[in-house]
Amino acid sequence: MPTVPHNYNLGFISNEDIYEHVKKTVEAYRREITLDQFNENIIDPIKLTFDAKIYGKTIQQAVEDECFRQIDKSNTNRIGYFHQNLFRYAGNGWVVPSAGFDVENDELHIYVEMKNKHNTMNSASSQKTYMKMQGKLLDDDEATCYLVEIISKRSRDDAWKVSLDGKPREHKKIRRMSIDKFYALVFGVEDAFFRLCAALPRIIEDVVNDNPALALKNTVYEELTKEHADILASLYILAFKTYEGFDKLNNK
Repeated sequence: MPTVPHNYNLGFISNEDIYEHVKKTVEAYRREITLDQFNENIIDPIKLTFDAKIYGKTIQQAVEDECFRQIDKSNTNRIGYFHQNLFRYAGNGWVVPSAGFDVENDELHIYVEMKNKHNTMNSASSQKTYMKMQGKLLDDDEATCYLVEIISKRSRDDAWKVSLDGKPREHKKIRRMSIDKFYALVFGVEDAFFRLCAALPRIIEDVVNDNPALALKNTVYEELTKEHADILASLYILAFKTYEGFDKLNNK
């Protein structure tokens, strides 16, 4: 276990465990972008020109924003990893299985599917998940199933209401729960999720400061300026180098 630089005072998970879990999440994050990766789908220099001029940015800032947009798309699943796998440290029968539900506790007969946002499930996905939970109730009449939402419209723990084959369905043992309520259920601490959110900036900062190799490596701007001293010209050459007239930009 690492020697952590601070006491995070969470009360429901050790300093060492939360540090290690955040470290694993940061390690899984995409932390590098090169010009080849940046232009994999051919960047639109016209849009970047509009973005820069309309929003009062330099072209460099517009390029950096696009870099972060691309990196951000790659990191959505990493946040899912963070939320789900934290429960590996909960003990008391809580597990994160390799198959089945996202989080399970066979001792308590609790089975959980986790979603990041309340609006990320379409109708077909909701029905499929609900029927999976119905199947679990048929297999285990002591079971309670939860759809746990990280970003919910409100703090909640109530019956999950869906429409199956055009008919409204709900069952008291198939429930929809916000993440704060789930933390309280798992850890027995009412404000456990709040405590984690309050400590998270410091924990991430400690992890990154302790591990310089985890810093972002962005070589896009440097590589673009090697192509042409004018970064906007470099972007146009990158996208339109075979188009008529754009060879004129090669005269640096």
